[in-house]
Amino acid sequence: MKTDSTKPEAAAPAGETAKSAATSARSVARARRRRAVVQFWKQYRSHRAGVAGLAILVLIAVLALAAPLITGSDAQNVTDAPGAPLEEPTGEFPLGTDQFGRNLIALLLWGARVSLTVGLLAAFLTVAIGTLVGITAGHFGGWYSTVIMRITDWFLVMPTLVLAIALATVMDKSIWTTVIAIGVTAWPTTARLVRAQTLAVESRPYIERATALGGGHRHVMGRHVLPNVMPLVLAQTTLVISQAILTEATLAFLGLGDPMIVSWGGLLQDAREAGAVSSGAWWYLAPPGLAIAVVALAFTLCGRTIESVLNPKLGVTR
Repeated sequence: MKTDSTKPEAAAPAGETAKSAATSARSVARARRRRAVVQFWKQYRSHRAGVAGLAILVLIAVLALAAPLITGSDAQNVTDAPGAPLEEPTGEFPLGTDQFGRNLIALLLWGARVSLTVGLLAAFLTVAIGTLVGITAGHFGGWYSTVIMRITDWFLVMPTLVLAIALATVMDKSIWTTVIAIGVTAWPTTARLVRAQTLAVESRPYIERATALGGGHRHVMGRHVLPNVMPLVLAQTTLVISQAILTEATLAFLGLGDPMIVSWGGLLQDAREAGAVSSGAWWYLAPPGLAIAVVALAFTLCGRTIESVLNPKLGVTR
């Protein structure tokens, strides 16, 4: 009887000990992640180019989000435009007006919302597909890796813009069509990079130990491989965003974007159709073109800085 009465008393402290140990492990993991983030930011801000790129992106994002407050909700209205068509820059319209008499500053701010949204969504889709293909190909290997890599090589040698134009032509003209057209054609480079990193991670001893202890494919890929390839994926994402914005602008310039929304590429298309080149309306062409170039450069600077912080061997200058 004494033995039976002491068992529950001994079990309770053991359960509490296990819970406290699990809580302590989670606390240590959170503290380690916080230190990693602080260390990353400390190294990132030491790169002047990366800080400048980040500041530009933050400024443009804030202006884009505040566009309805700054310009009003009727800034895109073509029937009640405040100015004359193709009016030169003045005090009232610092960047002039478009072919309908709309304020180009307001159109640039509204266009930033669309261009940044398409770039972010398309980059997310691109990186998601490339990461999934790269990790599975590197992990499973064999005939699956051979087949999936041959498909990747086919997409890699085909011009991405040509494939995107083909998809955008046969699908409805909308913002989602542009996102899909970019996302499903620009993933091969990410897949190749992630596969190479996955092969390097899979060769480490702790992967073999995890497998020997009963870890399945999902456990190994999700708990061990993915966290180790995420720095590469993060750096690749910032570079893909700039490419996606340029591709979206190209599709819109070719008339394959949604004609009902304002984007930077759509403004260039409208300027071409309005004869801005022949009439010398430089204020209609230069601002959206410069905006595209500045945002693409800012994302590139951020991407190169992230690569330098995560992989100091690259030797990117500060």
